[in-house]
Amino acid sequence: MSKTVRYKIDLNNPPPLTDEQKAELKTLSEMPDSGIDYSDIPSLNDAFWKDAVRNPFYKPTKTHASVRIDSDVLAWLKSQGKGYQTRINAILRAAMLHEIKH
Repeated sequence: MSKTVRYKIDLNNPPPLTDEQKAELKTLSEMPDSGIDYSDIPSLNDAFWKDAVRNPFYKPTKTHASVRIDSDVLAWLKSQGKGYQTRINAILRAAMLHEIKH
C-alpha cells in the first residue's frame, strides 16, 4: 500500500532557501557560460524550429480593458452569437501576428 504525499506551495510566498541552496545558487551564478557543459543537448538549428508548434497548454493572461468601438462594429460582432469578446481578441491577435511577420 502506497501513500501519496502532496505539498502545496504558495508561489507568492515561497519558503526561505536553505544555506545549502543559497551556496549552490551562488556557485552557479559565478560560473561563466563557457563552464556549462552542453554536450548532452542537441543543437537547435533552423530545421528544428521549422516544424515547431506553440505549446498547446499555453494560455496568455487576460487583461481587463475599456475600449471604445463603433456601434455598428459591436452590433455586427454581437450578431454572430455568444463570444463577441473572444472574437474581438481573435481579430486583434490576427492583426498583431500579421504585423509582427511583416
